[in-house]
Amino acid sequence: MGKYFRELSVAAALVLLLVVLAGIAPAFFELQPLLSRLTAQTPALIVAVGMTLVIICRQIDISVGSQFGVCAVVAGLLAAAGLPLSVVLLASMAAGAAMGALNGWLVAGLGLPSIVVTLATMVTWQEALRLFQQGKFINLPAGVQWFGLAQQRGQLTLIATAVVLLTCAAWAMKNLAAGRHVYAVGTDAEAARLAGINPRGITLGVFILLGALAGLAATLNIVQSPQVDPKAGGGLELKAIAAAVVGGVAVNGGRGNLWGVFVGLLLLATINPALTYLHVEAYWEKAIQGLVILLAVVADGIRSRKGGAK
Repeated sequence: MGKYFRELSVAAALVLLLVVLAGIAPAFFELQPLLSRLTAQTPALIVAVGMTLVIICRQIDISVGSQFGVCAVVAGLLAAAGLPLSVVLLASMAAGAAMGALNGWLVAGLGLPSIVVTLATMVTWQEALRLFQQGKFINLPAGVQWFGLAQQRGQLTLIATAVVLLTCAAWAMKNLAAGRHVYAVGTDAEAARLAGINPRGITLGVFILLGALAGLAATLNIVQSPQVDPKAGGGLELKAIAAAVVGGVAVNGGRGNLWGVFVGLLLLATINPALTYLHVEAYWEKAIQGLVILLAVVADGIRSRKGGAK
């Protein structure tokens, strides 16, 4: 129970919010608006999965929003050229993996701080995208939106894809040696090295994986609209980091649970529509989200101090 106290606390807060909405604003649970809200969060969930692994490994990547934007433009241009969606998806993921590999090489290979590296690459990709695309939207062929399916079926496909990915990643982190190695490197890289683990390889791997997942998320995002917005990834890195922190991932690495991240994302994503349905001014959203994140960080700090005292 104590091991999952943070995750259970966040889940309890989410359930409480949903109960309040069920009593005061039952329209919140109408099927089509609910599906639309859940679908809109699928790219953020996929990126949050990758971001969680990076943070558990005691690193950070604030360039993922820019990577997402680049991948979205790559996917949009290829889709507009008439290439099959399978090719579009692979190209987008390859572009993301390449950008992640650059971050990973600079961090793991050269030993540079990840916050500095990813700040630099964030600005680089942002400016490159601005110069290349100049803010122009990309019009997509009719068959791209919702994979050519009816809207509701397309939404269910996106949600199912994100949940299956989350489930597989959570299982792998718990049951595969590679997942345990990520925790080991985040806990103590030198001890992991002495135990025969390659910390540099693990660090490079989580950055590449995050980039590839950004490419997947970008592709799943472009199918939700008839146009591609080159600025679509703005703020995505903050959303992914916030979901991870609120969901119980330790900011100093070595600890975290992907199911907690899932609940954390749902809680943060529910605040804005909940305010609308509860007739509260929308400008309170950022303040409430900030308070939730602050409480999560404070709780993590208190937990770390107690653990250190023992």
